[in-house]
Amino acid sequence: MIELYQAEWCPFSSAVRERLTELGLDFIARQVPPWPEQRTALVDRTGTDQIPVLVADGALHVGTREIFAFLDGLDAPPTAQEHRARYQEHRPARERDATGTLLERGAKLS
Repeated sequence: MIELYQAEWCPFSSAVRERLTELGLDFIARQVPPWPEQRTALVDRTGTDQIPVLVADGALHVGTREIFAFLDGLDAPPTAQEHRARYQEHRPARERDATGTLLERGAKLS
């Protein structure tokens, strides 16, 4: 099973999650602390405090460029283009930070 060490707020982690979805790959999202100096468990497992980190078949891929280079070597399923099209359709919601607004409202209700 693929593991992705990441954070929801990280735009680079988000890009990797989107690419994994396009490829139809299931993965386990491993949340990391917000600050690099707090990521001792990540360092112990991967040797780095940087995110995103992808672990696939025992191999580590650190950083978006390295992860994308690995993922680009995989065969894309027929639905990959459909996922990309849906991503583009939802661009206005991302640009107005619809999810961030929902998160802020939820935090105020707590």
